[in-house]
Amino acid sequence: MKALLALTALTAAAAIAADIPIREVILYKSGVGYFAREGTLAAGESARLDFKASNMDDVLKSLTVTDKNGGKITGLHYDASQPLDQKLADFPFQLGDRVSLAALFDQMRGARVEIRLGNDTVAGVVVSGRVVPASEKSPEMEQAVLLLDSGDLRTVDLASASAIRFADAKLQAQLKEYLTVLNQSRSRDLRSIYIDSADSKARQIDASYMIPMPVWKSSYRLIFTDKGDPTLEGWAIIDNTTGEDWSNVRLAVVSGRPVSFISKLYEPKFVPRLTVDLPEDRAANPVLYGGAVGGGGARAANMPPPAPPAAKAMDAARGRTLGSLQMQPSAGLVMNEAMEAQRDAISSVAMSVAGEDLGELFEYRFGTPVTIKKDESAMLPFLQQAMGARKLLIYSESYGEHPMSAAELTNSTGKTLDGGPITVFEGASYSGEALMSTLKAADKRLISYAVDLGTRITTKFDSSNNLVREIHANRGVLTARIAEDETKTYTIRNVDPRPKTLIIEQVKRPDYNLLDQKPSETTSNAYRFEVKLAADGSQTFPVHEERVYDTTTTVSSMTPDTLLSYVQNKALSEAGRRALQQILDQKAKIADLDNQIRQADSDINATTSDETRLRQNIQSLNQVSGQQDQVQNYARQLAAKEAQLAALRDHQSDLKKQQAAQQAALNTMIQNLSF
Repeated sequence: MKALLALTALTAAAAIAADIPIREVILYKSGVGYFAREGTLAAGESARLDFKASNMDDVLKSLTVTDKNGGKITGLHYDASQPLDQKLADFPFQLGDRVSLAALFDQMRGARVEIRLGNDTVAGVVVSGRVVPASEKSPEMEQAVLLLDSGDLRTVDLASASAIRFADAKLQAQLKEYLTVLNQSRSRDLRSIYIDSADSKARQIDASYMIPMPVWKSSYRLIFTDKGDPTLEGWAIIDNTTGEDWSNVRLAVVSGRPVSFISKLYEPKFVPRLTVDLPEDRAANPVLYGGAVGGGGARAANMPPPAPPAAKAMDAARGRTLGSLQMQPSAGLVMNEAMEAQRDAISSVAMSVAGEDLGELFEYRFGTPVTIKKDESAMLPFLQQAMGARKLLIYSESYGEHPMSAAELTNSTGKTLDGGPITVFEGASYSGEALMSTLKAADKRLISYAVDLGTRITTKFDSSNNLVREIHANRGVLTARIAEDETKTYTIRNVDPRPKTLIIEQVKRPDYNLLDQKPSETTSNAYRFEVKLAADGSQTFPVHEERVYDTTTTVSSMTPDTLLSYVQNKALSEAGRRALQQILDQKAKIADLDNQIRQADSDINATTSDETRLRQNIQSLNQVSGQQDQVQNYARQLAAKEAQLAALRDHQSDLKKQQAAQQAALNTMIQNLSF
């Protein structure tokens, strides 16, 4: 039979760590929670705090330990970031998941041991341990072979042993330490921090730290009644995932977004270092010194050396900082428990919550201690108060045909309201649900919770009106400032027999400005217009916008028609009109010369074709007798065509020279164009 490695006698002497229970919890929206523990540390006693390995970075970054009696904590130490296998590998023996007692003895060869067998005690040195397999006549047996003080070898049945003790105190301590490591590693995810005290009297210890926590969530109920402002109820949803019960803790939740991050403090960090060879002792060579060519410049022999780096001073300051962290409470997290609780008897839910503005944060502190078991969640009321609100409709083009039933909330509670879902009730009737972002005190927010089927809205868009406002030119580039006028018209039909207030939310567009309508308010990306709707009526609501932009065009690339349109534009100055008219006239001259050049080119081609035909006729008649007169006639015509062709070419060349001169003049006019 295999014996499990219990050895309870070896672990009975292990000290039980002092209990420092959780007394206060503060949950934040940045994914962390503040925990404060309070307890008594007896003289020479240690307290152990267990954390998940993944939480150790935050704990090492935020842990603060104070002594209410004014004493000093002698030290803090914690489990290193080392896998269990590596920790156990340093021991001279290894115990697997199910190691027999015989196997343990076999690893303890040479160790002196005392084994109690009934009323007798056998003492000797371990030779070996073995397991005798089961047979038909006997069951499996675990045995140890000992070398007795008499020199005899004796086999001991370990199943008959009532107590076993190793005589070597060092080996006994190693075995205890081994079992302690195993005990601490019951959950491979847990790491422990130990708080030690060597004082001769008990101490009242406070320990506080931050660890990752699920963010607390808020949900609201907005209840409209026929009388007065509606009531807003707020509930905080809290999850205890620490693996430890929260029993009668002081609980607070904080709205806001403080900066939080993870620093890798738990894992050992190594930096690469240079490998430097040892200096070699070589014979010194003679040195030849040159003569001086100038005076001064060398440090005097009695001049003091430069001051050494302030490393020691920095280390001392760092030591003082660590000491103060160990003894001073976390000032930013000390909460005032004597704040007056605000009560409201609107609902039957008992509530005792104090609110406090902490600058960019807002804290809700529950006046009654809270108990939440591990791996459980709780839903606690933190707000019951009248809320300024008015009902209205809100419409955006993305909604389709119908607007949304909405409410404009004014935070008159004096508290910061954390963002969350809102369930809306009309008296005892469910009306819909909305989502609200964080709302500071005295701020306003719109929420929409249902589709209003009693109102229909259509939109029409018109962007046909464009106007040139300014025209400028510089170095041949014409710049026109154009105003584009666009109108979106909302046609609204209210079929209900009661008036309504409608908020039209129109998205802002880059570079567009409103012309006439003034919004009731503006958000970062939209205008909001408030429209009063009559009962059972229709109306239109136009929104005019204008976009002003510049267009640039090179004058040289403009056609005469385009130039003419600019010349006739009323936005053009008189000086600009004259300058563009001159360019237009110059372009007309160049265009006329271009037409003449093309005509001359056509005439040259026709004349050349006639010459070719005459030459062919002459060649044909020369082969026929009696056609000399006709040949002479063709020859005279050919001579005339040659003279005509020479004149056409001279005329074409003259036209091209004129065109080049006119083009140069045009280029100069365009280059000098400025108005």
